[in-house]
Amino acid sequence: MGLIHRKDQGTSVARLPSPQSSGDEKAPFGDDHGHNVLDSPETGLHRGLRSRQITMIAIGGAIGTGLIIGTGSSLAKAGPLSILISYTIVGFIVYMVMCALGEMATYLPIQSGFTGYAARFCDPALGFSLGYTYWFKYIIVTPNQLTAAALVIQYWVPREKVNPGVFIAVFLVSIILINYLGIKFFGEIEFWLSSVKVLTIVGLLILSLVLVLGGGPDHDRKGFRYWKDPGAMKPAYGTGDTGRFLGLWSTFVTATFAYLGTELVGVTVGEAQNPRRVIPRAIKLTFWRIVVFYVLSVLLIGMLVPYDSPRLAFATKEATTGASASPFVVAMIESGISGLPGFLNACILIFVFSAANSDLYIATRTLYGLAKEGNSASIFARTDQRGVPIYALGLSASIACIAFLNVADDSRKVFTYFVNLVTIFGLLTWISILVTHIYFVKARRAQGIEKHQLAYTAPFGLPGTYFALGFCIVIALFKNFDVFIHVPDRDGGENFDYVNFITGYIGIPLYLIMIFGYKLLGPKRQGWTPMTADLHSGKEAIDREEEEFLANKAAKQGSGKRGGWFYRHFIAWLL
Repeated sequence: MGLIHRKDQGTSVARLPSPQSSGDEKAPFGDDHGHNVLDSPETGLHRGLRSRQITMIAIGGAIGTGLIIGTGSSLAKAGPLSILISYTIVGFIVYMVMCALGEMATYLPIQSGFTGYAARFCDPALGFSLGYTYWFKYIIVTPNQLTAAALVIQYWVPREKVNPGVFIAVFLVSIILINYLGIKFFGEIEFWLSSVKVLTIVGLLILSLVLVLGGGPDHDRKGFRYWKDPGAMKPAYGTGDTGRFLGLWSTFVTATFAYLGTELVGVTVGEAQNPRRVIPRAIKLTFWRIVVFYVLSVLLIGMLVPYDSPRLAFATKEATTGASASPFVVAMIESGISGLPGFLNACILIFVFSAANSDLYIATRTLYGLAKEGNSASIFARTDQRGVPIYALGLSASIACIAFLNVADDSRKVFTYFVNLVTIFGLLTWISILVTHIYFVKARRAQGIEKHQLAYTAPFGLPGTYFALGFCIVIALFKNFDVFIHVPDRDGGENFDYVNFITGYIGIPLYLIMIFGYKLLGPKRQGWTPMTADLHSGKEAIDREEEEFLANKAAKQGSGKRGGWFYRHFIAWLL
């Protein structure tokens, strides 16, 4: 079969014959590569996520409490310039990860997601370890989000009146129902929740800019005043340049946590309509989301709130969730605005509910992908008539019930440690995606697939991937450096914080144990070479599915009006 090129949105996609199937489009899977791309009705997902849904999920998917609340503790610890530097660098790394993932996802949008790419392009052991690492992350973070939602509710309903477990139960049942009712319903709910998140952030940015320029009740044009006094960088764990560097480095953990979840688009690729057009658009929007929402937010906050503000110190020490812990609220109070914390608290509640909903979705689809790759019980790959992996959903939702452990006050610290675990699991996920991309590019070149035959290519190529990989490894190794430093006011007064050390680094040996354990005990003990990596199985079926979708879309557009100027310029790009 020759090359069949599609020109769409400036891209060209090639259909290539599969050496594994000798051109047979219906060749069985579960071959010596150990994966299964073509699906039976009992194990197949439905491509029900529309373009506008993935677009909005890409814009608002990773906007959460890490940005709204977490920036306050970083500002108090290290100063405005430090958080601006760390959020910018980590944002660039995240963009590199998304570009690497996008290149693989648009070439072969399989239902097992990036765990499937790791198993096919690099090593089945990496796919096994990555899959379970990612699943561990989301079965931990889902109950954590449920707990955060219940704690936010306490702003209006004290725990003395209603036990937080009641709200945890309500939220848990709600997200289970949303996930159970199918991908179309989930996509629509997440579209509107993400829309609210985006509008909230935009509103906060506009308000912050007005306050910086002196438009608040105090009419004080602050500018960069606080960068001079008390200063742009606050020393931590020391004095002078060493203290400033350690303060800067300490903010990378918070920045990493704020960006976790950006790779959600890579999980949705197996249920996206026309993914080769939608995914590149989502990645481009990821870049602008990082620049506008994250970098601009920390810049404005650093201009509005001095790092030595008594209100900021109280917020970050006395409150762990809700509006009272947000530096945006501190900025409003510093500028003489009152009455908005209640509104912002309602927005934060939507943030954490959306995060819990998407986290359960990711946990379910990750376990499903593991089962599809043969790395988990086959029952977790079974889907119902709506394309929902109900057994994977049931197990992931059951584990989320550990949120009820957090009803007692003295167990909140446990979930602080869970956040520590989530960060290392997230970094290991990014590292795995970047390693897989390196192997994919080498295999693509070795097997004669040129860049112009791809729907999307990473703009910085392999150099960008290597840079991001190196930085992720450094952050993973040194993110909890402060456990080795004597801190007089540390709980218990220990010189060595062994609990944070364990929770901060246990993910690394667990990740390596799964890789080498699979190599010792798994069915496929060797990784793939550039010539043996499977770049073709299932691609012809996906190409054919894409052509049918585009043909149907063209037929619908041909039979109706394309809309006026406003529709074409402001609405159509989203659909």
